[in-house]
Amino acid sequence: MKKFLLAAAVGSLTGVVVTSQVAAPLLAQEAERTTNVYEQLDLFGDIFERIRAQYVEEVDEGDLIEAAINGMLTSLDPHSSYLSPEDAAALRLLSRGDCGCLGSEVSQDVGVVKVVSPIDGTPADEAGIEAGDFITHVDSESVLGLNLDEAVELMRGPVGSEIIITVVREGESEPFDVKIVRDTIKLTAVRARTEQQSVILRVTTFNDQTFKNLEKGLKAQLEEAGGADNVNGIVLDLRNNPGGLLNQAIKVSDAFLEKGEIVSTRGRELQDGERFNATAGDLADGKPIVVLINGGSASASEIVAGALQDHRRAIVVGTKSFGKGSVQTVMPLRGEGAMRLTTARYYTPSGRSIQALGVSPDIIVEQPRRTPETEEEEETNRFSRSEADLRGSLGNDSLSEDEIRQIEEDRAKAEAAAELREEDYQLAYAIDILKGLSALGPEQQ
Repeated sequence: MKKFLLAAAVGSLTGVVVTSQVAAPLLAQEAERTTNVYEQLDLFGDIFERIRAQYVEEVDEGDLIEAAINGMLTSLDPHSSYLSPEDAAALRLLSRGDCGCLGSEVSQDVGVVKVVSPIDGTPADEAGIEAGDFITHVDSESVLGLNLDEAVELMRGPVGSEIIITVVREGESEPFDVKIVRDTIKLTAVRARTEQQSVILRVTTFNDQTFKNLEKGLKAQLEEAGGADNVNGIVLDLRNNPGGLLNQAIKVSDAFLEKGEIVSTRGRELQDGERFNATAGDLADGKPIVVLINGGSASASEIVAGALQDHRRAIVVGTKSFGKGSVQTVMPLRGEGAMRLTTARYYTPSGRSIQALGVSPDIIVEQPRRTPETEEEEETNRFSRSEADLRGSLGNDSLSEDEIRQIEEDRAKAEAAAELREEDYQLAYAIDILKGLSALGPEQQ
């Protein structure tokens, strides 16, 4: 017994010595790091005072401090920034679906303003701005070297006023100007319609109306079709959707999943991670789904596409998405301003991070650029003829009137499909997939 107690005592003493030997250098390092931070803050104060006293023109101290704060945040990554009271108010309006702007989501790419995506029905979209465009000038003023907030501020202005932006686009040999009329924008989060027995749910943004709009739109289309049995599937169109609210992406994913993980977020500390799971219930009642994405599909769009893809609930079609796999938290600050800070990365159910990689489609389908028809092609299409157009041609007496009517209806549907293929090749491809799955029958899907 005595030997045991002695061993324990020696062990305790040894532990104290070891702990002291390890802790001393760590404490010294922490003290040195703290000293360096205070020295850097003293340096900042010194520079601030010299600018205020000796700069060639008088400066606004508040603007100077705001610029320093924003510089500190923007040095972290392209999505962290300081929001002035005006910017914070604009962000709150945007999350509710109202904003006074051009209608495009932009980011900064190596000091250049890049369009993530134009939003459907907005001035930017109607003016022909495309995902991937680079903006170099606003009303002839260069935006090169400006931070993102400063560039966006240049684009803002009174409703109804004109703005001219200079665009550099891949495939175009020279920069070109685009005239846009500013407008107050009421964003419609989801537009629903039916094409050839397929319900098209066009999701343009993830604001606090998105899930409600989607649920209502899908229900209306199913009722109009006379029930789910008369629909062959759903196309969830997330092209050029720049993202938005995380909780709405989770709700939209949950709408089509019965169970399982939707997305997880992992922050700097282990305890900061969160996992979001689906609840029972499928708005589509098991109908096949095709998700459309492209390079303008970012953030919340990628969460939805990744979740449905990982659970094999949908076929993802289009081109690689934008690759924004980080989560930003907006933190209110004194004086009505706010700080947007990247606080986590998100991961799809299979555990993959899509940061900088994007979601890869199951089937890659490029959207061909539309080219105007030549005069020769127009003439050929205008005067194309068939046997039935020839004078005195024989009729077809082997078919009944009902059979002929059915053939004509089928031909009209085929012509409508061909027109859609010319107008939107990716969407037509998605509808063709649903047609094929419908032809196989549910037992083979």
